[in-house]
Amino acid sequence: MLKITAARVIVTCPGRNFVTLKIETSDGVYGIGDATLNGRELAVASYLNDHVIPCLIGRDAHQIEDIWQYLYKGAYWRRGPVTMSAIAAVDMALWDIKAKVANLPLYQLLGGACRTGVMVYGHANGASIEETLDNAAVYAEQGYKAIRLQSGVPGLKTVYGVSKDRFFYEPADAALPSESLWSTEKYLRSVPPLFEAAREKLGWDVHLLHDVHHRLTPIEAGRLGKDLEPYRPFWMEDATPAENQANFRLIRQHTTTPLAVGEVFNSIWDCKQLIEEQLIDYIRATVVHAGGITHLRRVAAFADMHGVRTGCHGATDLSPVCMAAALHFDLSIPNFGIQEYMRHTAETDAVFPHAYSFEDGMLHPGEAPGLGVDIDEDLAAKYPYSRAYLPVARREDGSMHDW
Repeated sequence: MLKITAARVIVTCPGRNFVTLKIETSDGVYGIGDATLNGRELAVASYLNDHVIPCLIGRDAHQIEDIWQYLYKGAYWRRGPVTMSAIAAVDMALWDIKAKVANLPLYQLLGGACRTGVMVYGHANGASIEETLDNAAVYAEQGYKAIRLQSGVPGLKTVYGVSKDRFFYEPADAALPSESLWSTEKYLRSVPPLFEAAREKLGWDVHLLHDVHHRLTPIEAGRLGKDLEPYRPFWMEDATPAENQANFRLIRQHTTTPLAVGEVFNSIWDCKQLIEEQLIDYIRATVVHAGGITHLRRVAAFADMHGVRTGCHGATDLSPVCMAAALHFDLSIPNFGIQEYMRHTAETDAVFPHAYSFEDGMLHPGEAPGLGVDIDEDLAAKYPYSRAYLPVARREDGSMHDW
């Protein structure tokens, strides 16, 4: 028995907030897991400290599946982003421990590598189409085979996905939610010219992606998807809010543009209909918000049965701990599609030293035992928590809209 002897939550803010769970065992091996929930970080920290950690002490760290079931079924109040992020942190830490004990990189315990590396996409953005494409060309020069395009919209002051820094984007930007104005009509007019210009400048050998970020109704999404078809986008992401999974039926009826959704999902039940009816092409649920590696493997296996591939969320609101876990997961599953990759700041990388690396448009988790990532607790302590909210969006008439 490898007894869990201690566990603690580490909250740090090296440019943005991260929540990390560290689990220690009787033979001195420890593991870490990401528990970051953007804008609600302290809710997960409290859930772990007050409700999960007391239940872990004395348990066998090798019993990953049983502990997962205990935390999920034993809570009675199942699912939800706070609960599932907390469970995910435990799950990641336990897999980290098991792989360290085996002296193997985690992907070897998940069945070994299915590919030589993990194709990732970078984020190119700009205030104008020209600026976006200039930045996209830089990503192409760096070897990226896939690039997400987000551009400013004429007539709107701020737009999702467009930042002042061409390489780093952090939407959680204020101690209280900032508000922006939104116009669907102006947005829908702006995206097709972006992709037309992108194909002219970048050619057809690079994958192009776009994130709608839940802003459209199903019929509006169908229209945009159809408008983009001549430019063969890799996917159109989060075209409409997916609480009603049947909404995607209407989008499917009007476009063959591939659809991706799921970064806010936290359970296989959030995507059951979408996958069963083949209403999407890529599922974007991520390790930290969807209950950890244990649960995300179930989602991937279910998706594989229906011809749906993975495309996990990988923005900077996930710490390098989650990125490492995602890469081990990505490398080991047969129906991997693509992995989002937003580079962390130098400060974040210093707090979370890691073995994963980028080369020729792909990431590899490395060969270090476990997840291949650690946390420098002394350095983390120098960056105290700083409250930060995600923005909200209002239509031009002042009414609330989906951000």
